[in-house]
Amino acid sequence: MLTLLRPRFCYIFVFLFSPMYVKASIDEGNQAIRSFKTAKKLLMKKVEDASSTTLYCNASFHQDKSIELPQGFKATRHKKRSYRVEFEHVVPAENFGRNFIEWREGHPSCGINSKNGKPVKGRKCAQKVNATYKLMQADMYNLYPAIGSVNATRQNYNFAELGAGVPSHFGSCNFKVFKRKVEPPEAAKGRIARSYLYMDKVYSKFTMSRSQRKLMRSWDQKYPVTAQECRRYKKIRKHQKNDNPIMKKRCQSIQE
Repeated sequence: MLTLLRPRFCYIFVFLFSPMYVKASIDEGNQAIRSFKTAKKLLMKKVEDASSTTLYCNASFHQDKSIELPQGFKATRHKKRSYRVEFEHVVPAENFGRNFIEWREGHPSCGINSKNGKPVKGRKCAQKVNATYKLMQADMYNLYPAIGSVNATRQNYNFAELGAGVPSHFGSCNFKVFKRKVEPPEAAKGRIARSYLYMDKVYSKFTMSRSQRKLMRSWDQKYPVTAQECRRYKKIRKHQKNDNPIMKKRCQSIQE
C-alpha cells in the first residue's frame, strides 16, 4: 500500500515528522541538582564571585546576600527586598510549571487546602511530587542574581520591547513594566535570551511562543556573549554536569 502513495503525501510525512519540526522528547537539561535550595547555595558559593553583579541592575552583592545598590536606584514597592539578593528564574517557574498536571490540578500527595477545601496545586505541589519539575526549577543555567524588589516586580511577565515612552520603575536601573510586559536594561538582554533559548532547547515541558522566540533570537544576536558570561557557564557546567548547547556554541569564539 505504501508504494501506491503519491509523492506529495511522502513530502507531508517528512515535513511533519522531521527532527527539524518535532521537539525532542528526551530532556537534556539538569539531571544532577534536585532542589531549588541546593541550586541557590551552589550558585552563591561555587559560581558567583567578587566580580558578579545582579542581572538587571548591575548591583554588586556579597556572600551574606547583602547588596550595594547602584546610585540612583529607587523602588516604590517591595522596598525591604531591595537590600538582599535573590535568584531569579529568567524563564519564570510558572511558565513551565503550568505544563505539569500537579501544578494545574494538584495531586493526592499534596493534600487539600484547609482554607478553601480545594486541592493544593501550583509550585508547592509540583515541587513536592514531580521529579522533572524539580530539575527544571533547580536548573542553574536559568537562574541569575537579582535585587529582590526587581525580582518581585518582574513576577512571571514576558519580556518585550516597550519603547522610550515607558519610564523605568527603578530610577537609574532601566527596568520597565507596562501591561504585564517587562523590558530589562540593555546589558541583560543577551543573557536573558540565551537562558530562554537553552530552556526551550533542552526541556520538552517548555516551548516559547513564536513572538518570544523571535525576540530572543534578536537579542541573542544583538547582544553577543561576553567572556564573563562564558566563565559563569563553565562553572555551572562543572557542578550541574550537563552542558548548555546554546552557550557552548556561543563561547567557542571567546578567547580567555
